[in-house]
Amino acid sequence: MHTLPALSVFSRLSVLRSALTLTAALLLGTIAVQAAPTGLLNDTGQTWCTDANDAWVACDSGTTGDAGTRPRQDGRFGRDVANPSKVGGGAAGFDFTPLDASGNAIALTGSPAVPSATPRCVKDNVTNLIWEVKTTSGLQDSLYRYAWGSNLGDALCGLSTCSTDAFIAALNAADLCGETANDWRLPTRRELLSLTHRGIVAQPKIDANFFPETRSYLYWTNDIYPPNPSNAWIVNFLFGASYFDNKTSSNYVRLVRSGQ
Repeated sequence: MHTLPALSVFSRLSVLRSALTLTAALLLGTIAVQAAPTGLLNDTGQTWCTDANDAWVACDSGTTGDAGTRPRQDGRFGRDVANPSKVGGGAAGFDFTPLDASGNAIALTGSPAVPSATPRCVKDNVTNLIWEVKTTSGLQDSLYRYAWGSNLGDALCGLSTCSTDAFIAALNAADLCGETANDWRLPTRRELLSLTHRGIVAQPKIDANFFPETRSYLYWTNDIYPPNPSNAWIVNFLFGASYFDNKTSSNYVRLVRSGQ
């Protein structure tokens, strides 16, 4: 009767290391899927280019072509210049459907198409995410600011505790836009950056027809800043860029949920 030789210590360690690597990869993959948009990524909204004198110009081949003075600029590529067909409305390559408080689509009007009434939520038809829309009063007042997570800072809001955790719980309890799954949450940094419109000169850097009452300031994301876990990533809608801030700081919030 023959028996297989026993694995050496190094062989056993190699097998164990491979198993741990596979497990970690599967776990990270699961986390990534849960945190990512369920659709595609938005383009930047940029449809103009700059010439050799840093002046805004149309993205012609002479200036921005591969042999031009400022080659391969953002305004030459992507959904923003592809003129894609849309389910809803929105500038450049953005495709938004405005929703009322019950989650029903609001009719669009005009050209370019804009909501015929102020939305309470907006569905992004590219990323398949649904966003809350801020208001001038009440629970979603655009002036309210919060500390991150369960942290307490000097934030001011309409709740007894001005933390993002408290606001998430309150908005889930309100069943905004027909939501009943209690799945309103802070967006990831990538998700929130997907709303920034880099192609407009004015502030805030977002399509104000669909997202009125947006502040040109800092909005929390759910992503922790790895070099210092006491900080979390924020997106600044004054410039459309991301930074980090201490979790006890007072910043604005726009919650999101995944579409169907």
